Order: sequence, then C-alpha cells, then structure tokens
Amino acid sequence: MQLKNVIDSPCGLRFMLDELELQSGFARRWLLDSPMMTSGEEIMASYDILRRFCDFIAQVEKIHIDTLLFKLQGLKDIRTTIRNLSQNAVLDDIELFEVKHLAILATDVAKILNQHGMDGVVEIPALDKVIAILDPDGMKIATFYIYDSYCAQLKDLRNQMRQHPDQQDDLLLQASDLEEGVRKDLSVQLHPWANAIEQAQIALAQIDVFLAKAMQMKQMGLSFPILSSDGTSQYVSMFNPQVKETLAAHGREFQPVDITFGMRPTLITGANMGGKTVVLKTLTMCQLLFQFGFGIPAASARIAVKDEVYFCIGDEQSVEKGLSSFAAEMKNIDAVIKASRENKKLLALIDEPARTTNPTEGTALVSALLKVLTGSGMSLVMTTHYDIEPGEARCLRVKGFENGEMDYQLVEVQDGEVPHEALNIAQSLGIDNEWISMARNLLEASPQS
Repeated sequence: MQLKNVIDSPCGLRFMLDELELQSGFARRWLLDSPMMTSGEEIMASYDILRRFCDFIAQVEKIHIDTLLFKLQGLKDIRTTIRNLSQNAVLDDIELFEVKHLAILATDVAKILNQHGMDGVVEIPALDKVIAILDPDGMKIATFYIYDSYCAQLKDLRNQMRQHPDQQDDLLLQASDLEEGVRKDLSVQLHPWANAIEQAQIALAQIDVFLAKAMQMKQMGLSFPILSSDGTSQYVSMFNPQVKETLAAHGREFQPVDITFGMRPTLITGANMGGKTVVLKTLTMCQLLFQFGFGIPAASARIAVKDEVYFCIGDEQSVEKGLSSFAAEMKNIDAVIKASRENKKLLALIDEPARTTNPTEGTALVSALLKVLTGSGMSLVMTTHYDIEPGEARCLRVKGFENGEMDYQLVEVQDGEVPHEALNIAQSLGIDNEWISMARNLLEASPQS
C-alpha cells in the first residue's frame, strides 16, 4: 500500500501532508508513491535519519538551512530523461540540460550537508564525472550548450559562419550534423551513469522529505515513537493537529488523551460530542504516520507495527457503487472480518458501527461483531453508543460532562454501559429549555429509566 492510497482516509492524514513544507513537486510525488513500511527495523532506521535532520535544523544557522531549501526547489522530475538515457537513446539539448542541472544540484546539496556533518545520512552518488562530460570548460553553470570544446571541426565551422554570412545555409547544415554527432557521443558517455543519476534524484527527494518532516515535528510539537515488540500501543497526551489548530483559531484548547490498547479488543463508550470519533481518527492517523515515518502527535508513543490498517467510520455513502451509508459501512466491516482470518497483523478502528439502523438490530450487530473479532489475533478499537456486553473486551469510557464542561479523558470501566449525558450536553449548549425539560420528564416517566 502506498501513501497515495490512504491520503484521503477520513482520519485526517491529508492535513498532515498538506502542512508538510516540501520544496519540490517531485519530492511530493516520490512521497505519495512510497510504500507503507511493515518492518520495525526499516521504520526505526527511517526515524534514525529523521532524528539527524531534526538535529541539523536545531543546530545549524538558519541561513544555511534556507540555502539548502532554496537549492532543493530546483529539483525536477526527469524520470523520462533518465529512462531514455538508460535505453541508449540520444538525448536532445533539453534532456542534456536536465542531466547537467541535476548533477550540479546533487553535488551542491551534498557539499552543504557534508559541511555540517551530514555526509552519508542520505547517500548521494558522486556525479563529478557527469558534470565533467557536460561541462568541458569547467564553468559550473547549470545550462547546456554544445560548446566548441566538444569538437574542433564544429568550432571551425562556427567561425566560418561568422566570417561568411553568405554561406550560412550550407555551413549551418554541416554544423547541425556535427552537433547531432556530439549529442550521440555525450549520450554514449552518460549511459553508464543512468542508474547513479536516478539514485541522485531519489536521494534529493528523500532529503527534501526528511527536512520537511523535521520542520513539521518542530512546528507541531510531534514526537519520535518507540517500537513496541509485544503488540501493545500506548499514547501519552495524544492530540489531533487539525482539530487542535481549529480550536486554537477559536481561542480554545485541545485536551490531549492517553490510551493504551493491544491484542485484546478495546471498547470505547461515551456520550455524543464526547470525542470518541476524534480518538479513533487520531489513532488511525498516528498508525499511518508511524508506518510512513512521520512525527507522532503525542508527548510520547509506543507503537506496534501492523501489516494492514482498517478505519471504518459510519455515514460513508458510496455514490459510485450506489450504496447507502449502512450498506457501505457493512461492506467495510465485512472486509475487516475477512482480513482477520488471513493470519496478518491487523489494526482495525471501527467507529460506532450500525449507528444508522434501529437500536434493537444495531445492538445485536455490534455485540455479534465484538464476539466475531475477539480472539482473532488483531488489534481492535471500537466505539459504540449501544449498551452491549463487552465479553473479553477492555472497556474505556469518556469521562464526560463534569462541572459544566466536557472532560475527554478516557477512564477504564468494568462494563460497556453507555453514559446517559445527552440532555446535560444539550442544555449546556443553550438548547431550547422547554424541549430539554419535556425530554427529561418523558425519560423519568419511562419504565426503563
């Protein structure tokens, strides 16, 4: 699975990518094409590199960082040119310029990194010989022209063209043939360097991405995760950057949440507006950020690697398939059940399943789903507003409405009973008093109350 396959997940991952200050379009495309890492060793190796870049931006003067960022803005996507070169095609002047420009850029970026102790953090192939091929006069200018230095006969013809303007047509034709010969010769000389040029382009994209991730960690207060080896994930003071930013714009603060879950199912209950959906969205986002090597929005995090991540949220209509919200939700959950039988390391986060159906059938569906997925070997975190028997599941509840305010912290409880706080919350919002009072009277008169 590539990042581009999950970027539009309703968990909010796109916000994190949009806030990434990448310098080049190619780096963004490279990042979107990058696969989700499923090896703990690979993930932690990526974080080791990211840590080096965090130290770099913390210790190096801003002018040097700005110079590096400016250089990276010159990174272009020349994959077509590189493919042509690898296939022994004769490159035209634009393609030869692209190769020269990339070679000089790679050399300049490597020099800046080496000057600040970052040599070898991201391996940039040395392309000095490529520059020498395309820059015979040693001018180190990122432009390309078929210089006189390439061919004495061509130089002589050009001199004749200047001296005998009346013979321009014939001389121009001869010069054109010689120039094409130079292009063929240059392409032959560059062919063995096609792979190194490709690797240099990728290395520059990686540097752009690592720098952007490091700056994002500093700006958002993100943390480096610890790799969990026992299947348990733990977050301390986890927050959702997008929701936090939105609240800050209205003069409000986001309340961080602590949560731990493992191979035993975790059931989260709480009133509407209790932040349950935000918790699931943030957990999903954190897992994906972890497996794509981003900073984690939490004071600290210990995260288990998963082969696949499923996020099922209600009210998802599928216009293309003609499915209602309920039908689309059932299809998504069915995919989770099927995946749970494939002996993979899975994380499933399911938000209030069957919320759009009647309470009797909804309760039955949620209770049955919890039983089906218990003991499947997957990590499951599920929210619900139905009162169900938790079985072997660990139960967490949003603290809820206290002293006139919502407390979004999660506390462990012994059963899955959902707190009845809807009327208190509605009243705190200034909803019509007659409506709320009448609802209270009806609730008190109910046999079930």
